[in-house]
Formats: sequence, C-alpha cells, structure tokens
Amino acid sequence: MTARQKIAAVVMLAVWLAGAVCAQQQQKALPQRPGPGPGGFPPRWRGATANEDDPGPLVQIEGGRIVDENNVRTAREIDSHSTGTPMWTNPPGFEKDVFVFARIIFKTGVGTGNGWGFGRRFGWWVDFPDADLNFSYRLQQMTSTKTDPECRTLHLMDPDLTDFPMIYMEHTGYMQLREDEVERLRNYLTNGGALFVNDFWSQHDWDGFEAQMKRVLPDRNWTELTMAHPIFHSIFELRGPMNRLQVPTMQFWNQSFDPNITDPSDPNSHISRVFRGDGSENVHLRAWLDDKGRIMIVAIHNSDISDGWEREGENEDYFHTFSEKVAYPLGINIVFYLMTH
Repeated sequence: MTARQKIAAVVMLAVWLAGAVCAQQQQKALPQRPGPGPGGFPPRWRGATANEDDPGPLVQIEGGRIVDENNVRTAREIDSHSTGTPMWTNPPGFEKDVFVFARIIFKTGVGTGNGWGFGRRFGWWVDFPDADLNFSYRLQQMTSTKTDPECRTLHLMDPDLTDFPMIYMEHTGYMQLREDEVERLRNYLTNGGALFVNDFWSQHDWDGFEAQMKRVLPDRNWTELTMAHPIFHSIFELRGPMNRLQVPTMQFWNQSFDPNITDPSDPNSHISRVFRGDGSENVHLRAWLDDKGRIMIVAIHNSDISDGWEREGENEDYFHTFSEKVAYPLGINIVFYLMTH
C-alpha cells in the first residue's frame, strides 16, 4: 500500500467511525429520492445487443447507449438510463479527500452459454452508471463519509489503479483477463488492495470467475462467509438466513415469492421469475483472505444488490423491499469493512 493509501485509510477510518452510530440509528428507513416525473417510470430494459466478443472499444450498455471503453473515465459522463442520478458537491479544497467508487472495465468472452439465455453476454457495464452514482450518494447520505460525485471507471492497466484502495467488478462470469491484467491484479491485491465483486449467477458463472481468479493467485482458496462474520454487522445489523440477502434483478422479480414455500415445483418458491441457471438459488458471500486474514476479494454470488442501487426510483415496492433493507445496508457494510480491515 502506498503512503497515499495509508493516509487515506486512516482518514477514512476516523470518518467512518464517527458516522457508524448515526448510520445504525437511520437503518429503519432510507430517505427516498423523488420518484418519476409526470411521464411515469421508463420502460423496463429488455437487454442490449452487446458486443463483448468484439475486440473493439465500443460496447452498447443498458438503455442502448454506446460507451467507448478506451475513453470513458467517470460514471457522470454517461446519461442515466433509469430515473436519473443525484448531484452533490464536497467542500472546496477537500474534493480529493473522499471515497471513490471505482468500477473496473474488462472484456467478456461469449462462451457457450449457461442455460438461460443472453446473460452470458453481459459485461462490466451492467447497472452502470446509475448504480455507481446512487450508491455513492447514499453512502455519503447515510454515513459521515464524503464520496466522489463523479465515480471512476478504469482498466486494470490504468496507471491510477493503485490510487484506489477498493475496486468493483460486476458480471464476471465470462470475464477474460489478459496476462498483463492478471499480473496487475495480482500485484494490486498482494499490496493491500481489495476487490468487491457482485451480480453474477449460477454455478457456470461462478466457475468462469473462479478460473480467472485462479490465474491471479493460484494458491488461494475461497472462504464461505457465514452470517456470524463481522462484515454483516459492521454498520448495519443484517440477520440471516443468508438467502434474505438475495436481491432479484428488478425485471425478473417474482412479487408473489413466499420464502415459506419449500416445494421447488411451486413458482412462488422462487424469488425470480426467470431461471438464472443451475446453482443460482442460494446466496453465497465468499472471500479470499491474505496470510493475515484480511479480505482481498469479497464476491456476492446469486444476488443483484447493484440493481437495488440502480433502480431504486423505478418501483416503490422494490425500493422498500430490497434497496432499503438489503442492497444499501449490505453494500455499505462491505465498503466499510474492506476500507477499515
């Protein structure tokens, strides 16, 4: 860890601890941002024609927008495809003394499919830019931590990578890292950086992600986190069972889901109306630990908490059921724990 990172970590720890008690007291209800305007909620997205198998830099993200992977640097550069994102500023002179949500850009291979359709072609851009900006805003709102109102996107080979103590990846099941990226990620993790991975489903996707991580650090094995781990109790008190932390993608949410139904043949025993692939029913939080027990990587498997960030303004029931109770509390807990341990 660089001297700059050490100083930033100490400052953040002090700031986080000052806001922890306040955040615990505010857990019962997140203040809601204004909902949609007179035109109502936008149509639900039905999938983009992604071109992740194309070696070129252009990708089509949600809402049909084209993003140049080689040139995009912030989430703020890209228009919202949901209900808009909040704006905020920090005190003059302290613009750099903030937590920066840093999303990693990577290439995704097409692969052979995982049994449920076009999901195999989703890539780094899922839930971008709305999730990044909404989460950063809520993090500043619910704690005393100041956050960057621009957020960052960067490649693993970006010279600024080591400026960020935590990086974020999404939909990593078909991620394909180049050899130089493998080495760069290895150096980042072994020098104190932390990786937060989210929103990938099924055993097939887990196997694809795990294979890439084994290229990074072949000698590391996954630790299954239980609800007793302090990551679930660091700011917000989250209680089990683990599947209470499952957030469905909003478009696939089965609003008739009943957790008390145990017969898998009953459609209301599934939180999602769409089959997400074999091994997608149960939530897992898994971690790679370094030699001192510090989390290097934490991966949320079979839960889409970033949709709870991204789409918080599209459906009030979804907001209260998932954004308010799971997506923001769990995300804030993870960031706090990674930044202070």
